[in-house]
Amino acid sequence: MKLWGGRFSKATDSRVDDFNSSIRFDARLYRQDIKGSMAHAEMLGRQGIIPPGDAELIVKTLGEILSDIEAGKVAFEIDAEDIHMNIEKILIGRIGEAGKRLHTGRSRNDQVALDLRMYVKDEIDAVCGMIKNLMHALLDIAEAHTTTVMPGYTHLQKAQPVTLAHHLLAYFEMFMRDLGRLADARGRTDVMPLGSGALAGTTYPLDREFVARSLDFACVSRNSLDAVSDRDFAIELLSALSVAMMHMSRFCEELILWNSHEFGFIEMDDAYSTGSSIMPQKKNPDVAELIRGKTGRVYGGLMGLLTTMKGIPLAYNKDMQEDKEAVFDAVDTIKLCLPVFTAMIQTMRLNTGAMKKGASGGFTNATDAADYLVKKGLAFREAHEVVGKIVAYALGAGKALDEFSMDEFKACSPVFEDDVYEAIRLEACVAGRSLVGGPAKGTVEAAILEGRRRLGPR
Repeated sequence: MKLWGGRFSKATDSRVDDFNSSIRFDARLYRQDIKGSMAHAEMLGRQGIIPPGDAELIVKTLGEILSDIEAGKVAFEIDAEDIHMNIEKILIGRIGEAGKRLHTGRSRNDQVALDLRMYVKDEIDAVCGMIKNLMHALLDIAEAHTTTVMPGYTHLQKAQPVTLAHHLLAYFEMFMRDLGRLADARGRTDVMPLGSGALAGTTYPLDREFVARSLDFACVSRNSLDAVSDRDFAIELLSALSVAMMHMSRFCEELILWNSHEFGFIEMDDAYSTGSSIMPQKKNPDVAELIRGKTGRVYGGLMGLLTTMKGIPLAYNKDMQEDKEAVFDAVDTIKLCLPVFTAMIQTMRLNTGAMKKGASGGFTNATDAADYLVKKGLAFREAHEVVGKIVAYALGAGKALDEFSMDEFKACSPVFEDDVYEAIRLEACVAGRSLVGGPAKGTVEAAILEGRRRLGPR
Protein backbone atom coordinates (compact mmCIF):
# COMPACT_ATOMS: atom_id res chain seq x y z
CA MET A 1 0.00 0.00 0.00
CA LYS A 2 1.44 3.38 -1.03
CA LEU A 3 1.60 6.14 1.57
CA TRP A 4 -0.69 8.26 -0.62
CA GLY A 5 -3.03 5.41 -1.63
CA GLY A 6 -6.05 6.13 0.56
CA ARG A 7 -8.36 7.36 -2.21
CA PHE A 8 -7.33 4.65 -4.68
CA SER A 9 -9.21 1.37 -5.06
CA LYS A 10 -6.86 -0.16 -7.60
CA ALA A 11 -3.13 -0.89 -7.47
CA THR A 12 -0.82 1.05 -9.76
CA ASP A 13 0.24 -0.88 -12.84
CA SER A 14 3.80 -2.17 -12.43
CA ARG A 15 4.80 -0.36 -15.64
CA VAL A 16 3.50 2.90 -14.20
CA ASP A 17 5.41 2.26 -10.99
CA ASP A 18 8.60 1.94 -12.99
CA PHE A 19 7.76 4.88 -15.28
CA ASN A 20 6.75 7.16 -12.41
CA SER A 21 9.58 6.26 -10.06
CA SER A 22 12.59 8.53 -9.67
CA ILE A 23 14.44 6.59 -6.97
CA ARG A 24 16.94 5.33 -9.57
CA PHE A 25 18.40 8.80 -9.82
CA ASP A 26 17.13 10.86 -6.88
CA ALA A 27 18.53 8.37 -4.36
CA ARG A 28 21.60 10.61 -4.27
CA LEU A 29 19.50 13.20 -2.42
CA TYR A 30 19.23 10.95 0.63
CA ARG A 31 21.51 13.11 2.78
CA GLN A 32 19.71 16.35 1.97
CA ASP A 33 16.33 14.68 2.39
CA ILE A 34 17.18 13.31 5.82
CA LYS A 35 18.75 16.54 7.05
CA GLY A 36 15.72 18.50 5.85
CA SER A 37 13.37 16.04 7.57
CA MET A 38 15.35 16.25 10.80
CA ALA A 39 15.07 20.05 10.85
CA HIS A 40 11.36 19.82 10.00
CA ALA A 41 10.70 17.27 12.75
CA GLU A 42 12.58 19.31 15.34
CA MET A 43 10.54 22.37 14.39
CA LEU A 44 7.26 20.43 14.63
CA GLY A 45 8.18 19.37 18.15
CA ARG A 46 9.26 22.88 19.21
CA GLN A 47 6.01 24.30 17.90
CA GLY A 48 3.90 21.67 19.67
CA ILE A 49 2.49 20.51 16.35
CA ILE A 50 3.55 16.95 17.16
CA PRO A 51 4.57 15.57 20.58
CA PRO A 52 8.15 16.60 21.42
CA GLY A 53 8.95 12.99 22.28
CA ASP A 54 7.89 11.87 18.82
CA ALA A 55 10.00 14.62 17.27
CA GLU A 56 13.05 13.50 19.23
CA LEU A 57 12.50 9.87 18.22
CA ILE A 58 12.08 10.86 14.57
CA VAL A 59 15.30 12.90 14.58
CA LYS A 60 17.22 10.12 16.31
CA THR A 61 15.94 7.43 13.94
CA LEU A 62 16.57 9.53 10.84
CA GLY A 63 20.18 9.88 11.98
CA GLU A 64 20.40 6.10 12.26
CA ILE A 65 18.87 5.67 8.80
CA LEU A 66 21.46 8.09 7.39
CA SER A 67 24.27 6.05 8.93
CA ASP A 68 22.78 2.82 7.61
CA ILE A 69 22.45 4.21 4.08
CA GLU A 70 26.06 5.36 4.08
CA ALA A 71 27.11 1.94 5.37
CA GLY A 72 25.28 0.27 2.48
CA LYS A 73 22.70 -1.39 4.71
CA VAL A 74 19.60 0.11 3.06
CA ALA A 75 17.97 -0.99 -0.20
CA PHE A 76 15.56 1.48 -1.77
CA GLU A 77 12.32 0.28 -3.38
CA ILE A 78 11.03 1.23 -6.84
CA ASP A 79 7.38 1.11 -5.76
CA ALA A 80 8.09 3.72 -3.06
CA GLU A 81 8.67 6.06 -6.02
CA ASP A 82 11.28 8.51 -4.79
CA ILE A 83 13.83 9.20 -2.09
CA HIS A 84 11.30 11.09 0.04
CA MET A 85 8.79 8.25 0.23
CA ASN A 86 11.54 5.66 0.64
CA ILE A 87 13.00 7.45 3.67
CA GLU A 88 9.56 7.98 5.20
CA LYS A 89 8.60 4.34 4.62
CA ILE A 90 11.80 3.14 6.29
CA LEU A 91 11.18 5.52 9.19
CA ILE A 92 7.62 4.28 9.72
CA GLY A 93 8.82 0.71 9.48
CA ARG A 94 11.24 1.35 12.35
CA ILE A 95 9.19 3.48 14.75
CA GLY A 96 5.56 3.05 13.65
CA GLU A 97 2.98 5.74 14.49
CA ALA A 98 5.53 8.38 15.47
CA GLY A 99 7.05 8.15 12.01
CA LYS A 100 3.70 8.89 10.41
CA ARG A 101 3.75 12.34 12.02
CA LEU A 102 6.88 13.48 10.13
CA HIS A 103 5.04 14.63 7.02
CA THR A 104 2.76 16.97 8.99
CA GLY A 105 2.73 20.44 7.45
CA ARG A 106 4.65 19.64 4.31
CA SER A 107 4.26 18.18 0.81
CA ARG A 108 6.65 16.36 -1.45
CA ASN A 109 6.45 19.49 -3.60
CA ASP A 110 8.17 21.73 -1.07
CA GLN A 111 10.26 18.82 0.20
CA VAL A 112 11.86 18.11 -3.17
CA ALA A 113 12.41 21.83 -3.76
CA LEU A 114 14.25 21.93 -0.43
CA ASP A 115 16.34 18.86 -1.17
CA LEU A 116 17.35 20.06 -4.62
CA ARG A 117 18.30 23.51 -3.34
CA MET A 118 20.44 21.95 -0.61
CA TYR A 119 22.08 19.67 -3.18
CA VAL A 120 22.77 22.54 -5.59
CA LYS A 121 24.38 24.62 -2.84
CA ASP A 122 26.61 21.72 -1.83
CA GLU A 123 27.65 20.99 -5.41
CA ILE A 124 28.32 24.63 -6.26
CA ASP A 125 30.74 24.71 -3.33
CA ALA A 126 32.43 21.53 -4.57
CA VAL A 127 32.70 22.72 -8.18
CA CYS A 128 34.05 26.12 -7.12
CA GLY A 129 36.75 24.36 -5.12
CA MET A 130 37.79 22.41 -8.22
CA ILE A 131 37.80 25.53 -10.39
CA LYS A 132 40.01 27.27 -7.83
CA ASN A 133 42.46 24.38 -7.94
CA LEU A 134 42.62 24.78 -11.72
CA MET A 135 43.15 28.52 -11.38
CA HIS A 136 46.01 28.00 -8.92
CA ALA A 137 47.61 25.67 -11.46
CA LEU A 138 47.27 28.33 -14.18
CA LEU A 139 48.94 30.91 -11.95
CA ASP A 140 51.78 28.52 -11.14
CA ILE A 141 52.51 27.86 -14.82
CA ALA A 142 52.12 31.54 -15.71
CA GLU A 143 54.55 32.57 -12.97
CA ALA A 144 57.23 30.39 -14.58
CA HIS A 145 56.65 31.77 -18.08
CA THR A 146 56.37 35.55 -17.86
CA THR A 147 59.10 35.89 -20.52
CA THR A 148 58.15 32.92 -22.72
CA VAL A 149 57.25 34.62 -25.99
CA MET A 150 54.62 33.02 -28.20
CA PRO A 151 52.39 34.20 -31.04
CA GLY A 152 49.02 35.67 -30.25
CA TYR A 153 46.30 34.97 -32.79
CA THR A 154 43.17 36.48 -34.26
CA HIS A 155 41.19 34.48 -36.82
CA LEU A 156 43.74 31.72 -36.06
CA GLN A 157 46.27 33.88 -37.93
CA LYS A 158 49.42 35.11 -36.22
CA ALA A 159 48.79 38.62 -34.99
CA GLN A 160 51.14 39.97 -32.31
CA PRO A 161 53.65 38.48 -29.89
CA VAL A 162 52.46 37.80 -26.34
CA THR A 163 53.76 35.55 -23.57
CA LEU A 164 52.54 32.18 -22.42
CA ALA A 165 51.82 33.71 -19.02
CA HIS A 166 49.64 36.38 -20.60
CA HIS A 167 47.78 33.76 -22.61
CA LEU A 168 47.11 31.59 -19.55
CA LEU A 169 45.90 34.59 -17.57
CA ALA A 170 43.16 35.08 -20.15
CA TYR A 171 41.74 31.72 -19.08
CA PHE A 172 42.26 32.65 -15.44
CA GLU A 173 39.91 35.58 -16.01
CA MET A 174 37.34 33.33 -17.68
CA PHE A 175 37.35 30.94 -14.75
CA MET A 176 37.17 33.84 -12.31
CA ARG A 177 33.95 34.90 -14.02
CA ASP A 178 32.72 31.32 -13.70
CA LEU A 179 33.26 31.54 -9.94
CA GLY A 180 31.24 34.75 -9.94
CA ARG A 181 28.39 33.21 -11.91
CA LEU A 182 28.29 30.19 -9.60
CA ALA A 183 28.32 32.45 -6.54
CA ASP A 184 25.42 34.44 -7.98
CA ALA A 185 23.51 31.25 -8.70
CA ARG A 186 24.18 30.02 -5.18
CA GLY A 187 22.79 33.24 -3.73
CA ARG A 188 19.50 32.75 -5.56
CA THR A 189 19.45 29.08 -4.60
CA ASP A 190 19.90 29.96 -0.93
CA VAL A 191 16.15 30.34 -0.28
CA MET A 192 14.31 27.89 1.97
CA PRO A 193 11.01 26.68 0.41
CA LEU A 194 9.79 24.27 3.11
CA GLY A 195 6.46 25.44 4.53
CA SER A 196 5.02 26.18 1.11
CA GLY A 197 3.18 22.86 1.17
CA ALA A 198 1.82 21.55 -2.09
CA LEU A 199 1.22 25.10 -3.34
CA ALA A 200 -0.68 27.17 -0.79
CA GLY A 201 1.22 26.80 2.46
CA THR A 202 -0.37 25.20 5.52
CA THR A 203 -2.62 26.03 8.46
CA TYR A 204 -0.07 24.68 10.96
CA PRO A 205 1.97 27.29 12.86
CA LEU A 206 5.29 26.35 11.30
CA ASP A 207 8.45 28.23 12.23
CA ARG A 208 9.98 28.51 8.78
CA GLU A 209 12.76 30.79 9.93
CA PHE A 210 13.91 28.17 12.45
CA VAL A 211 14.12 25.56 9.70
CA ALA A 212 16.00 28.00 7.47
CA ARG A 213 18.54 28.68 10.22
CA SER A 214 18.90 24.99 11.02
CA LEU A 215 19.67 24.19 7.38
CA ASP A 216 21.88 27.25 6.83
CA PHE A 217 19.61 29.05 4.39
CA ALA A 218 19.82 32.82 4.02
CA CYS A 219 16.05 33.38 3.93
CA VAL A 220 12.66 31.76 3.35
CA SER A 221 10.68 31.87 0.10
CA ARG A 222 8.16 34.70 -0.22
CA ASN A 223 5.47 33.02 -2.31
CA SER A 224 4.31 29.43 -1.89
CA LEU A 225 3.21 28.99 -5.52
CA ASP A 226 6.59 30.16 -6.78
CA ALA A 227 8.53 28.18 -4.19
CA VAL A 228 7.27 24.77 -5.30
CA SER A 229 7.31 25.49 -9.04
CA ASP A 230 10.58 27.44 -9.35
CA ARG A 231 13.50 25.73 -11.02
CA ASP A 232 15.28 28.91 -12.07
CA PHE A 233 18.08 28.06 -9.67
CA ALA A 234 18.64 24.71 -11.40
CA ILE A 235 18.63 26.39 -14.81
CA GLU A 236 21.09 29.01 -13.55
CA LEU A 237 23.36 26.25 -12.29
CA LEU A 238 23.24 24.49 -15.66
CA SER A 239 23.90 27.79 -17.41
CA ALA A 240 26.93 28.57 -15.23
CA LEU A 241 28.28 25.03 -15.67
CA SER A 242 27.76 25.29 -19.43
CA VAL A 243 29.83 28.47 -19.59
CA ALA A 244 32.57 26.92 -17.45
CA MET A 245 32.62 23.86 -19.71
CA MET A 246 32.77 26.16 -22.74
CA HIS A 247 35.86 27.81 -21.29
CA MET A 248 37.50 24.44 -20.73
CA SER A 249 36.51 23.39 -24.23
CA ARG A 250 38.12 26.49 -25.78
CA PHE A 251 41.28 25.80 -23.82
CA CYS A 252 41.21 22.15 -24.90
CA GLU A 253 40.85 23.18 -28.53
CA GLU A 254 44.02 25.25 -28.24
CA LEU A 255 45.88 22.50 -26.43
CA ILE A 256 44.89 20.04 -29.16
CA LEU A 257 46.27 22.42 -31.78
CA TRP A 258 49.41 23.16 -29.78
CA ASN A 259 50.00 19.43 -29.29
CA SER A 260 49.97 18.82 -33.06
CA HIS A 261 53.14 18.36 -35.10
CA GLU A 262 52.30 21.55 -37.01
CA PHE A 263 52.44 23.68 -33.84
CA GLY A 264 54.62 21.63 -31.51
CA PHE A 265 54.15 24.09 -28.64
CA ILE A 266 53.36 21.37 -26.08
CA GLU A 267 53.48 17.64 -25.64
CA MET A 268 50.89 15.91 -23.51
CA ASP A 269 52.22 13.66 -20.79
CA ASP A 270 51.95 9.93 -21.53
CA ALA A 271 49.63 9.56 -18.55
CA TYR A 272 47.15 11.97 -20.17
CA SER A 273 47.35 10.66 -23.74
CA THR A 274 46.24 7.53 -25.58
CA GLY A 275 47.48 5.54 -28.54
CA SER A 276 46.04 4.16 -31.74
CA SER A 277 44.93 0.57 -32.24
CA ILE A 278 46.49 0.54 -35.71
CA MET A 279 49.06 3.35 -35.97
CA PRO A 280 51.94 2.70 -33.57
CA GLN A 281 53.34 6.22 -33.78
CA LYS A 282 50.21 7.97 -32.55
CA LYS A 283 49.92 9.84 -29.24
CA ASN A 284 46.45 11.32 -29.11
CA PRO A 285 45.18 14.14 -26.85
CA ASP A 286 42.04 12.17 -26.00
CA VAL A 287 41.56 13.79 -22.59
CA ALA A 288 41.30 17.25 -24.13
CA GLU A 289 39.08 15.95 -26.92
CA LEU A 290 36.74 14.21 -24.51
CA ILE A 291 36.36 17.31 -22.34
CA ARG A 292 35.57 19.25 -25.52
CA GLY A 293 32.95 16.62 -26.38
CA LYS A 294 31.41 16.48 -22.91
CA THR A 295 30.74 20.22 -23.11
CA GLY A 296 27.88 19.49 -25.49
CA ARG A 297 26.45 17.07 -22.96
CA VAL A 298 26.19 19.82 -20.33
CA TYR A 299 24.64 22.16 -22.91
CA GLY A 300 22.06 19.44 -23.55
CA GLY A 301 21.03 19.42 -19.90
CA LEU A 302 20.53 23.18 -19.96
CA MET A 303 18.46 23.16 -23.15
CA GLY A 304 16.48 20.16 -21.93
CA LEU A 305 15.45 21.78 -18.67
CA LEU A 306 14.65 25.11 -20.33
CA THR A 307 12.40 23.25 -22.75
CA THR A 308 10.78 21.23 -19.97
CA MET A 309 9.93 24.34 -17.97
CA LYS A 310 8.75 26.60 -20.78
CA GLY A 311 5.10 25.49 -20.84
CA ILE A 312 4.39 24.50 -17.24
CA PRO A 313 1.53 26.36 -15.52
CA LEU A 314 1.61 27.07 -11.79
CA ALA A 315 2.25 25.29 -9.56
CA TYR A 316 4.02 21.91 -9.41
CA ASN A 317 3.68 19.47 -12.32
CA LYS A 318 5.21 16.02 -12.72
CA ASP A 319 7.23 17.31 -15.70
CA MET A 320 9.50 18.89 -13.13
CA GLN A 321 10.79 15.49 -12.09
CA GLU A 322 12.93 15.80 -15.23
CA ASP A 323 15.01 18.50 -13.55
CA LYS A 324 17.16 16.19 -11.47
CA GLU A 325 18.79 13.99 -14.10
CA ALA A 326 19.89 17.05 -16.06
CA VAL A 327 21.36 18.67 -12.96
CA PHE A 328 22.97 15.48 -11.69
CA ASP A 329 24.55 14.65 -15.03
CA ALA A 330 25.92 18.16 -15.55
CA VAL A 331 27.39 18.23 -12.05
CA ASP A 332 28.90 14.77 -12.49
CA THR A 333 30.34 15.76 -15.86
CA ILE A 334 32.10 18.94 -14.77
CA LYS A 335 33.36 17.27 -11.58
CA LEU A 336 34.82 14.53 -13.76
CA CYS A 337 36.43 17.01 -16.16
CA LEU A 338 37.94 19.60 -13.83
CA PRO A 339 40.45 17.44 -11.92
CA VAL A 340 41.71 15.60 -15.01
CA PHE A 341 41.97 18.88 -16.93
CA THR A 342 43.99 20.43 -14.10
CA ALA A 343 46.34 17.45 -13.94
CA MET A 344 46.69 17.45 -17.72
CA ILE A 345 47.95 21.04 -17.89
CA GLN A 346 50.20 20.54 -14.87
CA THR A 347 51.97 17.61 -16.54
CA MET A 348 52.20 18.77 -20.18
CA ARG A 349 55.69 19.55 -21.50
CA LEU A 350 56.11 23.09 -22.82
CA ASN A 351 58.27 23.61 -25.91
CA THR A 352 59.25 27.23 -25.36
CA GLY A 353 61.62 27.18 -28.33
CA ALA A 354 58.79 26.31 -30.70
CA MET A 355 56.67 29.04 -29.18
CA LYS A 356 59.42 31.61 -29.74
CA LYS A 357 59.94 30.37 -33.30
CA GLY A 358 56.21 30.60 -33.89
CA ALA A 359 56.18 34.21 -32.76
CA SER A 360 59.12 34.98 -35.05
CA GLY A 361 57.13 34.03 -38.15
CA GLY A 362 54.01 35.59 -39.57
CA PHE A 363 55.17 39.22 -39.12
CA THR A 364 53.83 39.46 -35.56
CA ASN A 365 55.99 42.57 -35.13
CA ALA A 366 54.39 44.42 -38.07
CA THR A 367 52.14 46.49 -35.83
CA ASP A 368 55.18 47.57 -33.84
CA ALA A 369 56.89 48.63 -37.06
CA ALA A 370 53.86 50.81 -37.84
CA ASP A 371 53.86 52.20 -34.29
CA TYR A 372 57.56 52.99 -34.71
CA LEU A 373 56.77 55.15 -37.75
CA VAL A 374 53.93 56.87 -35.89
CA LYS A 375 56.32 57.77 -33.07
CA LYS A 376 58.60 59.25 -35.73
CA GLY A 377 55.82 61.55 -36.91
CA LEU A 378 53.82 59.66 -39.56
CA ALA A 379 50.04 59.44 -39.32
CA PHE A 380 48.93 55.95 -38.37
CA ARG A 381 47.11 55.27 -41.64
CA GLU A 382 50.20 56.27 -43.61
CA ALA A 383 52.38 54.11 -41.38
CA HIS A 384 49.93 51.22 -41.78
CA GLU A 385 50.20 51.46 -45.57
CA VAL A 386 54.00 51.64 -45.51
CA VAL A 387 54.32 48.55 -43.34
CA GLY A 388 51.71 46.72 -45.41
CA LYS A 389 53.90 47.27 -48.47
CA ILE A 390 56.96 46.15 -46.51
CA VAL A 391 55.19 42.91 -45.58
CA ALA A 392 54.19 42.34 -49.21
CA TYR A 393 57.81 42.83 -50.26
CA ALA A 394 59.05 40.58 -47.45
CA LEU A 395 56.71 37.79 -48.50
CA GLY A 396 58.11 37.90 -52.01
CA ALA A 397 61.69 38.03 -50.75
CA GLY A 398 61.14 35.30 -48.14
CA LYS A 399 62.37 37.53 -45.34
CA ALA A 400 61.27 38.48 -41.84
CA LEU A 401 61.15 42.18 -40.95
CA ASP A 402 64.19 41.98 -38.71
CA GLU A 403 66.16 40.56 -41.66
CA PHE A 404 65.73 43.74 -43.71
CA SER A 405 68.76 45.83 -44.38
CA MET A 406 68.58 49.50 -43.54
CA ASP A 407 68.66 50.29 -47.26
CA GLU A 408 65.55 48.13 -47.71
CA PHE A 409 63.79 49.91 -44.85
CA LYS A 410 64.74 53.32 -46.20
CA ALA A 411 63.50 52.38 -49.64
CA CYS A 412 60.08 52.02 -48.07
CA SER A 413 60.27 55.15 -45.89
CA PRO A 414 63.11 57.56 -45.14
CA VAL A 415 61.83 57.81 -41.56
CA PHE A 416 63.41 54.47 -40.63
CA GLU A 417 66.60 54.61 -38.57
CA ASP A 418 68.83 51.99 -36.95
CA ASP A 419 66.70 51.98 -33.82
CA VAL A 420 63.93 50.19 -35.75
CA TYR A 421 65.65 46.86 -35.11
CA GLU A 422 65.24 47.26 -31.36
CA ALA A 423 61.66 48.45 -31.80
CA ILE A 424 60.62 45.32 -33.70
CA ARG A 425 62.54 42.82 -31.57
CA LEU A 426 59.94 40.38 -30.20
CA GLU A 427 60.91 40.93 -26.58
CA ALA A 428 60.68 44.67 -27.06
CA CYS A 429 57.29 44.32 -28.72
CA VAL A 430 56.03 42.50 -25.64
CA ALA A 431 57.79 44.76 -23.13
CA GLY A 432 56.31 47.87 -24.71
CA ARG A 433 52.76 46.74 -23.99
CA SER A 434 52.81 47.57 -20.32
CA LEU A 435 49.32 48.99 -19.93
CA VAL A 436 47.13 47.24 -17.39
CA GLY A 437 45.99 44.00 -19.01
CA GLY A 438 48.96 43.84 -21.35
CA PRO A 439 51.65 41.16 -21.80
CA ALA A 440 54.70 43.05 -20.49
CA LYS A 441 56.61 41.11 -17.85
CA GLY A 442 56.01 43.55 -15.00
CA THR A 443 52.35 43.91 -15.89
CA VAL A 444 51.86 40.14 -15.99
CA GLU A 445 53.72 39.64 -12.72
CA ALA A 446 51.44 42.19 -11.09
CA ALA A 447 48.42 40.42 -12.57
CA ILE A 448 49.60 37.10 -11.13
CA LEU A 449 49.99 38.64 -7.67
CA GLU A 450 46.56 40.21 -7.95
CA GLY A 451 45.15 36.90 -9.18
CA ARG A 452 46.49 35.13 -6.11
CA ARG A 453 44.95 37.80 -3.90
CA ARG A 454 41.58 37.50 -5.64
CA LEU A 455 41.68 33.73 -5.49
CA GLY A 456 42.71 33.44 -1.87
CA PRO A 457 44.71 30.65 -0.23
CA ARG A 458 44.84 27.16 -1.66
